[in-house]
Amino acid sequence: MKLLLLLGLVALAQCLGPRVSLRRGKSLRQVLKEHGLLERYLKQHPYNLASKYNQAGVSAEPLHNYLDNEYFGTISIGTPPQEFTVIFDTGSSNLWVPSVYCSSLACSNHKRFNPADSSTFVSTNETVSIAYGTGSMTGVLGYDTVTVAAIDVLNQIFGLAETEPGDFFYYSPFDGILGLAFPSISSSGATPVFDNMMSEGLVAKDLFSVYLSRDGKKGSFVLFGGIDPSYTTNGITWIPLSAETYWQISMDRYVSIGGETVACSYGCQAIVDTGTSLLAVPNSALSNILSALGASSNGAISCSAVNTLPDVVFQINGNAFSVPPSAYVIEMDGYCVLGFQGMNVPTESGELWILGDVFIREYYVIFNRANNTVGLSPLP
Repeated sequence: MKLLLLLGLVALAQCLGPRVSLRRGKSLRQVLKEHGLLERYLKQHPYNLASKYNQAGVSAEPLHNYLDNEYFGTISIGTPPQEFTVIFDTGSSNLWVPSVYCSSLACSNHKRFNPADSSTFVSTNETVSIAYGTGSMTGVLGYDTVTVAAIDVLNQIFGLAETEPGDFFYYSPFDGILGLAFPSISSSGATPVFDNMMSEGLVAKDLFSVYLSRDGKKGSFVLFGGIDPSYTTNGITWIPLSAETYWQISMDRYVSIGGETVACSYGCQAIVDTGTSLLAVPNSALSNILSALGASSNGAISCSAVNTLPDVVFQINGNAFSVPPSAYVIEMDGYCVLGFQGMNVPTESGELWILGDVFIREYYVIFNRANNTVGLSPLP
């Protein structure tokens, strides 16, 4: 009976669609600290997460956004395939990897794409430049076969990096970025990978779904073209997008802690972003949240408090979505901090919040391009 059940589950997983397994490794913060470089980095590169969501510069993609990111997957480019470790980022739209043309220190210890080794590569005269909060990535655009899980995307446009920002990228555990947001924010007008998957009929459904494991457990994945029902046993709440740029939704008129409203009193916007590790909140709301949770001004809090702190509750589309203290209290080297960070990005529809990995780990998230909605299913 157990064998039949196991075989049934394997068969089910195979028919759901191709998935990329994500591995959870050391964050850039951990690596920099191990090399004694963290304090220097933080001084040299003031945190400016807001630049990623500057509507006037839709190609902005601050690399230091990935300081705490730990989820990486593998893709390949070219014929024969050349493998790269990338972050699957729902907060950007371009695919880029280092190339053999790159002379920056950051490229010297990362995999670099060599177009001369690929029989299917097609060069262009087009350039790409993606602005970072601490520098920029520049390069050229080319076309080649990009393989994501079992999906071969032919003639996919991508960036071949020639320069990359700062020496800190030298220590990063990933090679490049695969953006999963909308074409409207793609630098140089490059068609995103998932858009080509849809237009070429390579996915059964025009959606992808994400599961991020908690507490260092394995099993994280991005599933293209399907929804794994084993992660939706608590039902799915579908939320319409408020903008087809990032995966942006409207939040209702309050965020509450212990039943008391602490922010978003007049409504606000939120972006569901796998490329942001923490919960990014307006600066005006951060002090209220820290005060309500009894944290210091820099977010430090007693590790023992995790057992007594209340949930942070987000009201979205008439439904309550909770984030428990076990998710938003982060232990680092024996001390604890809250997984919130401040920023200030005003929009026409209200203040902007970023629901990053701290939030996403509590839900199985479905990014639906068929009807431009986000589906959230609470994880047990």
